[in-house]
Amino acid sequence: MPLLKTEHPGREQVLLIILDGVGHSARGENEGNAVAAAHMPVLKSLWAERPTLQVQAHGVAVGMPSDDDMGNSEVGHNALGCGRVFDQGAKLVANSIASGSLFQEDTGKTWAEVVENCLQNRSTLHFIGLFSDGNVHSNIAHLKAMIVQAKKEGVAKVRIHTLLDGRDVPEKSALEYMEPFEEFLQGLRLEDFDVRIASGGGRMTITMDRYEADWSMVEKGWKIHVLGEGPVFGSAKEAIEQFRKEDPHLIDQYLPGFVIAEQGKALGKIQDGDSVVFYNFRGDRALEISRAFTEKDFKEFSRGELPKIYFAGMMQYDGDLQIPEKFLVAPPKIDRTMSEYLVEEKISQYALSETQKFGHVTYFWNGNKSGYFDKELEHYEEIPSDNIAFDKAPEMKASEITESLIRAMKSGEYRFLRVNYANGDMVGHTGNFAATVKSMEFLDTCLGRVLQVAQELKTVVLITADHGNADEMYELDKKGQLKQTDGKPNPKTSHTLNPVNLMLFDPEDRFGLDSKAGKPGLANIAGTIFDILGYQEPEGYKPSLLSRS
Repeated sequence: MPLLKTEHPGREQVLLIILDGVGHSARGENEGNAVAAAHMPVLKSLWAERPTLQVQAHGVAVGMPSDDDMGNSEVGHNALGCGRVFDQGAKLVANSIASGSLFQEDTGKTWAEVVENCLQNRSTLHFIGLFSDGNVHSNIAHLKAMIVQAKKEGVAKVRIHTLLDGRDVPEKSALEYMEPFEEFLQGLRLEDFDVRIASGGGRMTITMDRYEADWSMVEKGWKIHVLGEGPVFGSAKEAIEQFRKEDPHLIDQYLPGFVIAEQGKALGKIQDGDSVVFYNFRGDRALEISRAFTEKDFKEFSRGELPKIYFAGMMQYDGDLQIPEKFLVAPPKIDRTMSEYLVEEKISQYALSETQKFGHVTYFWNGNKSGYFDKELEHYEEIPSDNIAFDKAPEMKASEITESLIRAMKSGEYRFLRVNYANGDMVGHTGNFAATVKSMEFLDTCLGRVLQVAQELKTVVLITADHGNADEMYELDKKGQLKQTDGKPNPKTSHTLNPVNLMLFDPEDRFGLDSKAGKPGLANIAGTIFDILGYQEPEGYKPSLLSRS
């Protein structure tokens, strides 16, 4: 699959900087725009003076079901690294349920085995996953459909282990999901169908760690979900209300883990013969708990005696490592990635981020594939993230990333470099406006250092983002007005529906961006990079946005 060269000579070094979670919004700082509020002379002058376009980073432009669906780091980096738009997990699962293929014997073999295991063993079917309709990691509608189907097929006992969100949805919305869900379950219960919530906890407290940043989260989740060990309550609602009473500032994603029990006995321990479905469709925060359930030689923490269960993921979270072996819906088949083409052309590459986003510039960038295409031509560098609340240290690892990036640029070893700065997204997710502003201002000083080196080396630099977050940190109603409580705006912790900026810095002013490109998206950026390197975008890729003076 060789690349075709353009009639123009390519540049020797191209750098793509991804400012994670930094979207473009016309709203001002008083309306929750931390990007507007931040003093960022470097970045704001670049946006004003250098070629800059707004590109779509949500909805159908990144493979989501509709333009009402926010983008996220997974689909954003898929589009950036693959140059095309693939139907993503949310859409694939929704279509599979709507068509019935998830449950049909010829296409839904894994679901049939999940159910048959429960019927043969007269055992429990457990569902574990993120409990919201954020459509980034999961959707509660998928959970409801599977519960209804399980009842229809004769499963007698179902237990749900809820990971509370407050990150892809409003930060204190847990009861808005919990109370109607309990009514839904009540409408399903019969003498021969026992369905209950069995455990829960905040997504950033238990179970949903990623990139092996904090295995203790997974261990806590294991004790809560599997062993039934933890603070005991009579219902999930009781647990949420009690935790909020103890700390009114506590938001859903950081709520402690809890166990639901009756007469001192946990309702939902996971035992021999049970079936377990982890119903998140996104892979990064599903891999570690999947490994805990399936690996025989597991050493990350003591699981106790591993129950003999049938485990399935909503999707396969790592196709190369086949984790998990059993899954309900096939993930998108992404081929002909940018990295593969560059390796074929013997073009050296460098990928850099801190732990929180390292998999995004490697695994997701490479079409959900682990490892290297050619270790001789690719170098991946991970800066270990601190295990601390991000709004307590909003600089995160931006300084260390900048030092490593500058070394790599000056080494002359790499023609294409990509880096992710996590600050706008990870600090933005805390809902702390002041901390997010601080993170953006520190990031700006780092960008100033990088751009100075780029000027010296004549490196062409593209600066963009994978989705918005820091650009809209207060909740808005349907009319676009601020939601307020006691005269104060309600914090927003989720991603946004805003476009993101794509800025081009060319020290020799040979290149610009096509201002008549229509409505470009993140997928156009791969073709743009190929163009700067002196190659035509591959067949099927979104076209380059480059213009030449």
